[in-house]
Amino acid sequence: MAKVLGLQCVRCAATYPADHYAADCPACRTTARSNLTVVYDETLRVRRNKPAVNAARGLWRYGDVLPVDVSKAVSLGEGDSPLHHLTRIGADLGLAGLHVKDETRNPTWSFKDRLACMAVSSAKNMGARAIVSSSSGNAGAAAAAYAAKAGLPCTIFTFKGTSETMLTQMQAYGATVVEVSEKADRWTLMQYAVDQFGWFPTSPFFGPVVGSNPYGIEGYKTLAYEIAEQMNWTVPDWCVLPVCYGDALLGMWRGFEDMMAFGWTDRMPRMVSAEVYGSLRSALADGSDVPPDMPKSHTTVAVSIGATQGTVQALQIVRRSGGTSVIAANDDMMRWQGILAQKEGLYVEPSSAAGLVAVEHLRATDVIKPQDSVVCLLTAAGLKDPAATARCVPQPTLVAANIDDAIATLTAQNIFPKSSAMGRISKSGSTS
Repeated sequence: MAKVLGLQCVRCAATYPADHYAADCPACRTTARSNLTVVYDETLRVRRNKPAVNAARGLWRYGDVLPVDVSKAVSLGEGDSPLHHLTRIGADLGLAGLHVKDETRNPTWSFKDRLACMAVSSAKNMGARAIVSSSSGNAGAAAAAYAAKAGLPCTIFTFKGTSETMLTQMQAYGATVVEVSEKADRWTLMQYAVDQFGWFPTSPFFGPVVGSNPYGIEGYKTLAYEIAEQMNWTVPDWCVLPVCYGDALLGMWRGFEDMMAFGWTDRMPRMVSAEVYGSLRSALADGSDVPPDMPKSHTTVAVSIGATQGTVQALQIVRRSGGTSVIAANDDMMRWQGILAQKEGLYVEPSSAAGLVAVEHLRATDVIKPQDSVVCLLTAAGLKDPAATARCVPQPTLVAANIDDAIATLTAQNIFPKSSAMGRISKSGSTS
């Protein structure tokens, strides 16, 4: 493991003790509430050998540059998700180097497993008595699963309207789930639990939101390590992420910075946020230090990234990388969810499809060039919120019990070809 010295503000670089993880930066609080990041001993970012080819797979393959010793890891086999080359979609967009990092293959079917793994491992190592999270779904399910593995009680504060599928998943892992009528109330209750009972928070629990637990965010560094290794230690020109509070943006950027210091790679990618209401895009346009709270102009299908206000940490990384932000509309996300499933065999939740909405826009405006390499993060599986998909797909074709009538119906609807050469099933079930 890497030796942790403390925590540091992402905005002003003020330093704090290692146990200051349940707060933002006090020095920035009145100006721009900012999250903290983990600070390591100076010996971390020195040249080192790349992981051995035959070393263990998964997130803990990179355990020597993470804040928890691998012997104390709370693991469910997270990480090592596939990097798919989207040849058909890439051809349609005129982009030969289009890839997606498929985080649906994690234990609870989302990228939040990386955050929960590192946060819960840190919590157990610090002697925490309970895990608490505020979540619309993926983060809560991940926190519940890893808390169960760690043998720690877990409480999830959520709000009415959250996907029933994800609520069921949280409860299946044994978590106590509390629904509130007003979204902000979940943070008030969670902060009370953190302050009064010492519960370990894995997610945001006060507003304006600054991001998730600093130790949990370190788990996202491994996304960068894996992408580079899967691309034969090269770095893509662009990394495109669906963004709510920018935890993965920050974590991946830190991972790419690590690899530059390690001598594993020689450049940094440009980072793109795909968002719903345009908070980051607004701040980038007017040069402001704090992303504004935008009007909620519509109800989004992308519940996982439905925040109206971005964070300083997300804005900082997009700006520093020379990246940009793109707004993803409902119709575009649902269209790309369908395209990705039907052309590449990958079924993701609507939020995940936001990245491809951004790629399409940036390619159409020639911001992304035909020769550029691009990696989109697919954050969670489609079965996390199947109701959204069900509203967009046709009803199954109903046929009569009589086989001849069924064949006639299917032929009339062009499901069966109108060629007698295909043969015909008789009432007895044989083929003529």
